[in-house]
Parts: sequence; structure tokens; C-alpha cells
Amino acid sequence: MSLHKGMKLKTFLIVMTLVAVVSDYLLHPFYPQFFELRFGMTNPKNVGYYFAAICFMVMIAFPFWAYVSKKISELNILVYTQAIAGVLALYCYYTTSYINFWIVSLIMVLFKGSYLLVYPYILKIITKEEHPSTIGFLSVVVHLGGILGAVLGGITVDYINPSSIFLIMAAGDFIQMAMSGYLLKSKKYATDLIISEEPAVTDKKLIPKGLILKLGLITLILYFSDFLIRPFFSTYWESFSMYKSKLVSGTMYAIPGFVALVALWINNKRKAKGHEGIINALCIGLVGLVLQGIPNEASVILGRIIYGWAIFQGVVKFDILLFELSTPESYSVDYSKIHFFQNLGVLIASLNVGIIVDGFGLRVPFIIALGGFTLTLVLYFIVFKSVRKVRKQLAKA
Repeated sequence: MSLHKGMKLKTFLIVMTLVAVVSDYLLHPFYPQFFELRFGMTNPKNVGYYFAAICFMVMIAFPFWAYVSKKISELNILVYTQAIAGVLALYCYYTTSYINFWIVSLIMVLFKGSYLLVYPYILKIITKEEHPSTIGFLSVVVHLGGILGAVLGGITVDYINPSSIFLIMAAGDFIQMAMSGYLLKSKKYATDLIISEEPAVTDKKLIPKGLILKLGLITLILYFSDFLIRPFFSTYWESFSMYKSKLVSGTMYAIPGFVALVALWINNKRKAKGHEGIINALCIGLVGLVLQGIPNEASVILGRIIYGWAIFQGVVKFDILLFELSTPESYSVDYSKIHFFQNLGVLIASLNVGIIVDGFGLRVPFIIALGGFTLTLVLYFIVFKSVRKVRKQLAKA
């Protein structure tokens, strides 16, 4: 009975994740256009600095909430943090001050970032065998949320008002608050359920010292490369495409999300297990980046499709690898460590992307990302030897 309740809880939490991601991604493709339309800011550096500030807040938010979750349950945290985030989003809608917007929106991100606790929480209530399919599904949920967020954001910027995005954000936060409160009060869901594995299977002594750090550094470079091409992608597309609509730009931005749906379906058909396939994914990603760097509509669309496949497989496999080497009690803390490095990569990309675009043009981020993927591939190939030894030892344990 408790396992059945756990499955129902998992489904409910996945829906919550979708709501959170849609709310979070509304403005992602349109920061350049938003600052121009709302505050008259046209300098690319302003966009880069703001994006970097957001990444920094997420970097410190998740480890903080992961630490708090040791004392207070995830859902209890979400009830209060999402309520505060919703109120702050409403303030961002009303304010006309650029400085106030900066300060309040960043504090909003600090509280909004607590929704990331849901990810490791879901993995605590399922078995290790379910992790690959669940992590893949959650990745698709994030991509699907990105699609819905980008399209909804594009419609809002094109046909309503850029400021109205924050009304939708606030609604998303309040919905999460309500869903968390409902879960806590309802007896239909086993909110205190944790699936424990045999200690011998995931003995921390078998894990080489510093492996989490090495994985963190590798994913830092991967996320740096991935996010370097994001902030100005819609601007890049509009620079050569005959279609200038923000809705079209948002759709092009979201192509990897559509591809992720297909990739998940294929992965489930194959019933792929474990983290194998990272090297193949990174190699395919190199091809996708080369094609996107060619300012031609057909080439960019093909590149987005290929790249979408690669980044989905790569990110999912790295997450599977992390949770293979962790335990339910450590999921939130270990994931927050990796997430810190990933967001540090995003932060470095954000700090530099505006300067790069301003000084060298819209195509250069793709060239630098190409180098980043190559470095990720080389470093992973080196570290993979120790990971393979761990897997053999775990199999014998």
C-alpha cells in the first residue's frame, strides 16, 4: 500500500516539477528583448551580467535549501518559499525601477530555487532500478517545461506585455505552494516514504576519493558550453532568418526540448541501463554545434535537432552516474554539490557571453562551446577509467 502511495506521490511531484520549470523558463529566451522593451537597455553586457547574477543566486540557493532539508521536510520548505517567491514576482510586475527589479528578482530566484529539492526527493521514494527511466523522464519534463515556457513567454512578449510574464510566474509559484500544502495534509500520499537500498551495494568506501569533485568539474565545462549558446540564440536566429517573430524564435530555441521527447521514447524502448553512452553523446554534440554555427536556417534547425539529442543523453547519463554512486540519505547533498558546479559553469558563461557577443559577434559562442565539448570529452575519457573500476567493484559487492 505504501509503495502504491509512493508511486502516486511520484506522479504528483513530477507535475509540480513541470509547473516549476514552466514558470522558471518563461523569460529565458527573451532576456535581451525584455530588457530593451521594459527598461530600454540594449547593451548585451547587461543581459550577461543579469543572467550571471541569477546563476549565482541559484548556486547558493540549492545547497542552502539542501542543508535546510536535513532538518525540515522538502514539502514544508516549499510551502513557504514558493509563497514568498510568488509575492516577489508580483512586485517585479509592478516596479518600474531598474535597480529595484534587479534586487527583488534575484531575491525571488533565491526562494524560487527551493523547487530543485523535488528532484532528489523523487529519487528517494523510488528504487535504484527505476532511476535511469525516472531521471530520463524528469529531464524530458524539464525540456517540456522549457518548450511551454519559451512559447508562452514568446506569446506574452509579442502580443501582451513583457511585464505580464511575472504574473504568470507568480501564478506558478502559488500553484506549487498549494500543491505542497495539499500533499502534506492529504493522507493519500506517503510523503515520509524513503526507499532504502542495501548498504553494500553503494558502499562509499568503493568510490575513489574526489570522484564527485571530478564529475562536478567535468559537468561545469559541459554546462558552460551549453549555456554559452543560449542567452543570444534567439537574437542570433533573428539576425539571418526571414522570420523575426518572437514566437518563431522561441520555437527554434525550444527544438532540443522536442527532440528530448523522442529521445526518451527511444531510450525506454531500448531499456538502456546505467550511464553508458556519454562519449557518444558528446561526439554527436560536437556535430550539432558545428551546424548551429552556420548562419543558415536549414543548417541551424538540423544542428538544433542533433544537438538536442546529444545534450539530453549527456545530461541524463551524467545524472544517472551521480546517483549510481550516491545513497538516498546523501542524494540532496551530493546533487547540490554537482548542481553547484553546473551552475558555476552557467555563471562563467553568463559573465562572459555578453562581452563575447559584443566584441566578436553572435557566432563565436558556438565556436567556444565546440572547444568546451571537446575538453569535456577528453576529461571524461580520462576519469572514466576509475569509474569503470568502481562499477566492477559494485557489481562484485
